[in-house]
Amino acid sequence: MKELKIPSTKTSPEIILSPEGLVKISGRSIHEDVAEFYSVVEIWLNEYIKSPADVTCVEMNLEYFNSASAKVFIHLLERIKHVTLNNKKYVINWYYEDGDEDILERGEYFSSILDTPFNFFRIG
Repeated sequence: MKELKIPSTKTSPEIILSPEGLVKISGRSIHEDVAEFYSVVEIWLNEYIKSPADVTCVEMNLEYFNSASAKVFIHLLERIKHVTLNNKKYVINWYYEDGDEDILERGEYFSSILDTPFNFFRIG
């Protein structure tokens, strides 16, 4: 399995997916067709879940995302939880800028609806 890197643009985040257990999404996610953009991420994750690293570290460092992206993120994070089916672990780190209560609250909301503890890190 190969690493997948997608550089950021004005409307899409940087994505780094490593078979060594790193899933990183950072930047802005405001594209019009999120299903198309994230389809390669979902394909990669579906393959990764079959043989995941011992610990999968999810790094979510978003400055802004729209509601369509939020739905995709919830879906992707739900998929990542499936690594436990292979007796592996995962950790979700959620980063937010100092004073950016909106991003913090959205992370807390994701954590609650996914019934998964997140680690929250204030930056800046």
